[in-house]
Amino acid sequence: MPVFEELLEVAQHYHITTGKHLNIYGDIVELYGAIMYRIKLHKHYAKGSDGRLGNDYVEVNTITPFKNNHSVVVRLDRHFSQLLVVKIDEFFEVSGLLVKRSKLPNVGGKTLRIDWDDLVQIE
Repeated sequence: MPVFEELLEVAQHYHITTGKHLNIYGDIVELYGAIMYRIKLHKHYAKGSDGRLGNDYVEVNTITPFKNNHSVVVRLDRHFSQLLVVKIDEFFEVSGLLVKRSKLPNVGGKTLRIDWDDLVQIE
């Protein structure tokens, strides 16, 4: 996990030094998914999902340290059977929740906005 920890540390130090955030959180959370859940990542910008876990396609969403809320917007038109939401909090601590798509609330639209605390209840 050294590369993951180094990337997270660089993002944190950059923020401390500049007050701004690097645009690398998506890469950090995908790497987290590969390490912690053994997700085999697709090539960047592959359509449909972010990776595979066995026979399941996995969508990875990020809650960044600068978000005002702890929710994600999930695109339901993407091809996935599991959702991994990774939260990097304001102290740059990382946690993840892997949820089966079938356990997500059934909504009529193309997107689902769901809060971290609601995902904890589902998991």
